Amino acid sequence: MPGPLPRALADTREDFLALGVKDRLQLLLEFSDELPALPAEYEGHPDLLERVEECQSPVFIFVEVVDGVVTMHATAPREAPTTRGFASILAQGLSGLSVGEVLDDVPDDYPQTIGLGEAVSPLRVRGMTALLARAKRQVREKSAA
Repeated sequence: MPGPLPRALADTREDFLALGVKDRLQLLLEFSDELPALPAEYEGHPDLLERVEECQSPVFIFVEVVDGVVTMHATAPREAPTTRGFASILAQGLSGLSVGEVLDDVPDDYPQTIGLGEAVSPLRVRGMTALLARAKRQVREKSAA
């Protein structure tokens, strides 16, 4: 049975839902500025990251699982603030969680629950859903290894 939504993702959802549609887009842009930088060993090596083909803009992710704790890395161009914002929400929200929390407590439809469907196109929300699906797949693969 799933547990409660992890705190960082719950807080993010509450922040978005407390705002009007126009302000939600502004908050998403703020998240885009907060996308954590890639670790040095991944800089300039997109071959080490997985491209999320469903996203309109080039976004790449890589998930690490160390001692059962997940860290998500992502990169997207500054010219794609929506995509960067989505990647930032997930990278910040999933990093530091246990494998079980990511796989069991983060619903697959989380991107549809944060109120951005009115602010951005459905295609963009599907891109964020694909980001989450790929991150969860990587967590499953790396925790089974």
